[in-house]
Amino acid sequence: MRIEIPEHKKLVHEMRFPVRWGDMDAMGHVNNTVYFRYLETARIDWMVAAGCNPDPAGQGPVIVNAFCNFYQQLQYPDEVLLKLYVSDPGRTTFETWGTMERIAAPGVVCAAGGATTIWVDFPRQKAMDLPGWMRALVTP
Repeated sequence: MRIEIPEHKKLVHEMRFPVRWGDMDAMGHVNNTVYFRYLETARIDWMVAAGCNPDPAGQGPVIVNAFCNFYQQLQYPDEVLLKLYVSDPGRTTFETWGTMERIAAPGVVCAAGGATTIWVDFPRQKAMDLPGWMRALVTP
């Protein structure tokens, strides 16, 4: 199944990082699980920069699903540009999307993924309405 990234979205964060030797698997390319770590790192970096520091005694974001489409292999040594986007705020959720391209090949997307994020009251383990400040951040 291939999920496409929507046209209507808001760029919220960019990060550059090197592909590490340990990111590769026996096939000599970045292991598929590592792409999810790249996406996670971008989401966390953006949220922390936006002042969202989840508190287990309070509320914050939880990922309820994630996907990644692989178009071209990433390998060591390389440097990657990951662009993080947001869209589709709902009552309790919003979508995050990420594209990954090699710095040496600008504009050529090697992988693209996303995740649905739900806002949760951690002690109650229940979904809650997105706070106004977060809704403002994720509205394109």
